[in-house]
Amino acid sequence: MEINLPMPFSYLTETQLTELSLTELKGVGDKVADKLNRLGLESPKDLLFFFPFRYQNRCYLTPFSQLVVESEALVKGHISALPDYTPSRQRFKKTFLCEIQDNENRRLRLRFFNFSSYQIQRYQIGAQVVCYGTISFGPIGLEMHHPEVSFIEDEEDIKLEYRCIYHTTDGLAQSTILKLVHQVLSIFNTSDDMELLPAETVDYLKLSSFKESIQFLHQPQININFSALQDKQSRYHQRLIIEELVANQISVLEKSFSQKNEQASFQISHQENPIQQQFLTQLQFNLTSAQYRVNDEISLDMTQSQPMHRLVQGDVGSGKTIVAAMAILHAIEADFQACLMAPTELLAEQLFQNLSLWFEPLSISVSLLTGKTKGKNRKELLAQIEQGECQVLVGTHAVFQEHVAFAKLGLVVIDEQHRFGVHQRFLLRDKGVNQEQKESCSPHVLVMTATPIPRTLSMTAYADLSCSIIDELPPGRQAIDTVLIPQARREKVIERIYQACQQGKQAYWICTLVEESEVLQCQAAETTFNELHESLKEIKVALVHGQMKATEKLEIMSQFKQGEIQLLIATTVVEVGVDVPNASLMIIENAERLGLSQLHQLRGRVGRGSVKSACVLLYSEKLSEVGKKRLKIMRETQDGFVIAEEDLKLRGPGEILGTRQTGYQKMKIADLMRDQHLIPEAQNIAIKMLKHSPENSKQLMQRWLGDVKQYQNI
Repeated sequence: MEINLPMPFSYLTETQLTELSLTELKGVGDKVADKLNRLGLESPKDLLFFFPFRYQNRCYLTPFSQLVVESEALVKGHISALPDYTPSRQRFKKTFLCEIQDNENRRLRLRFFNFSSYQIQRYQIGAQVVCYGTISFGPIGLEMHHPEVSFIEDEEDIKLEYRCIYHTTDGLAQSTILKLVHQVLSIFNTSDDMELLPAETVDYLKLSSFKESIQFLHQPQININFSALQDKQSRYHQRLIIEELVANQISVLEKSFSQKNEQASFQISHQENPIQQQFLTQLQFNLTSAQYRVNDEISLDMTQSQPMHRLVQGDVGSGKTIVAAMAILHAIEADFQACLMAPTELLAEQLFQNLSLWFEPLSISVSLLTGKTKGKNRKELLAQIEQGECQVLVGTHAVFQEHVAFAKLGLVVIDEQHRFGVHQRFLLRDKGVNQEQKESCSPHVLVMTATPIPRTLSMTAYADLSCSIIDELPPGRQAIDTVLIPQARREKVIERIYQACQQGKQAYWICTLVEESEVLQCQAAETTFNELHESLKEIKVALVHGQMKATEKLEIMSQFKQGEIQLLIATTVVEVGVDVPNASLMIIENAERLGLSQLHQLRGRVGRGSVKSACVLLYSEKLSEVGKKRLKIMRETQDGFVIAEEDLKLRGPGEILGTRQTGYQKMKIADLMRDQHLIPEAQNIAIKMLKHSPENSKQLMQRWLGDVKQYQNI
């Protein structure tokens, strides 16, 4: 729909605001529009839902006698002194100073670092000003650095308000965003037909109306408690928070409901799988009861006519790969292909090795496809996949490519789901649909993670998945001692490695990411390798990182597993996922840089044998408060679910779910941690809306999620 309305517009709907160009707004040219785009704002409607992340309390004039350092304040006074300003004398540090005085003759100095000569001319002795800024200590008393200053004639000129503060970008002032938001509010049709939540829900929860709430968040009245406003606990915030949570719940529930109407690519009988039994017989160890239980849950799913959509959570070393292998054998028995996805090449290579070792005696072909599979080998492999000759494919993101086509894809297994996106899961699943015959059958989907998903997130991002938990570690696994050691005692740690290796043990040394660059990361690892190789001349030291050739990495990992290498230095971009029972010492350098879940996974690489193991977290003395909390939690617990909950508190849902988890890290006003108590209620409302008002459900999703729906095209 094309909108050709002259300015000023009046009473445009959400849809019209979505389809209107930002440049149609007064004061928005191409340059301003580009800056707004950087903030994710593509249309006037986006400005409407671009909520303040905090507010300033400008409702109260603070007496100079009550000013508190490091707090923000609104003050009134008259200019009492203007210290000499000579540009030539202050060429190297351009500063403008101004003193103001209140009615009690108390003084406050204003200090400006960026200013023009025109601005300076406005400052005259005796001028009345109102200033807002942060109080700090100066050389001779309290100061405000670069405050916002208004010149007034009398008391009536003072505007007392709660000022909205928005996220911004270089070259885009707060005042510009504020004006644009108010402009959109003035042309927005806030009639009663904008109410999409059921009337009984609004009444029952005593919610404010949608139009009241949207107006209030951008133009808050001063008759409300400021703490409630700042903490997003006002009734107007709560209204929009519950609405956004309902929209997200509708999205995942609709996805779940639609899956029930799909036809599975294959079904298994209730009888035991003979290939599975043969597989279990050849293993040199027994499965845990938890592994058997999860296998039974997966098998039961595959007896249904609808495709399986199951999430398997299991701590590091709990045996998820074995469970995945048994699921793959169901697909093979039914004469279908299986695909196992891994987030990194090294992890894919290790999984390929494990599956090849297990499946070769069963005459099952396993192939590996990564970005490094090139030329003739790649062409031949793609042909084998398309012709069905490749029974099991292990791969990385390379599998998502359009020209990778399966003959009969029956099972999709995704390892470390949080490293992939929600939409990527569905892109891979769609490869199971026979495009030539236009069959509507869908493969079974098994998602695995060693990062326990807190209940709050599992009710949202993974609500379309049934959940299984491998809550038991293989027998013989021991608790790992976790110790915190400052970088100043690094030499002591190196000495400890020497002693451990002399006793026949093995160790890991993990180099953390210093820069957002894999190349720089690898350079840092090489520097550490050279240092330790020189310090530990009697110890066999090796290095593995993401820039090495696949064959070289596999050779080093194999030597480490066989005990030929005593100390393995690796980067965090490399998933050190091999099972080395003799490795009993893990050193993580600059541990404070990593999130809790990543630290927990790295720690889980040791303690897999009968020998007592330890994890040393080397940290910088200049620790942030978050860094201190992370290391304290790691020392106190080894419970993956406790760690995941704490990680959620410290880092938020975006990083726990993964940066590609559509929708959840981009919530406009809701916060999954702060608002988790509202999620069950939101889920109940969503179920009722899908059943009784599907049209409103659709509009609510469009309002809050926009084009996210395209990634949930199932």
